[in-house]
Amino acid sequence: MEIRVDDPKSERAAALLREHLDEMAVYSPPESRHALDSHALCSPDVTFWTVWKGLELLGCGALLELAPRHGELKSMRTAKAHLRNGVAASLLRHIIAEGERRSYTRLSLETGSMEGFAPARALYRRFGFSVCEPFASYVPDRNSVFMTRTLPSAGATAGPNA
Repeated sequence: MEIRVDDPKSERAAALLREHLDEMAVYSPPESRHALDSHALCSPDVTFWTVWKGLELLGCGALLELAPRHGELKSMRTAKAHLRNGVAASLLRHIIAEGERRSYTRLSLETGSMEGFAPARALYRRFGFSVCEPFASYVPDRNSVFMTRTLPSAGATAGPNA
């Protein structure tokens, strides 16, 4: 698997992100959907990665810098044909390492509380994330689960698109 910084508006990445947003619409009411679209993922405070095997797009994910020492995982998605093949775990390891390199002390995320999100919550727990209170501009929402993980922050400080 190759993980690389990518353009969320590229044709294949944008299609995967549309699939992600369409699935969010199945599980979550509009006020509880916090996934970013391809345009929002182009913000300078976001780094967007795709995961490839040869010419095949396996998944994507992003890291939003909330504050100089706090990042948020965004838009994690594995292509349906590659679910349960380690794509999300590889990307999550990569994003955690990037957070450490940036000297973040914490990574946080929001995911759904519904059964369809159970595999994602289990993955995040396996990687040391635990349930927390809403962070940043989030508010309590019965459709959301907020999770966070502290980081050792041993790396050098770097900006979000380094």
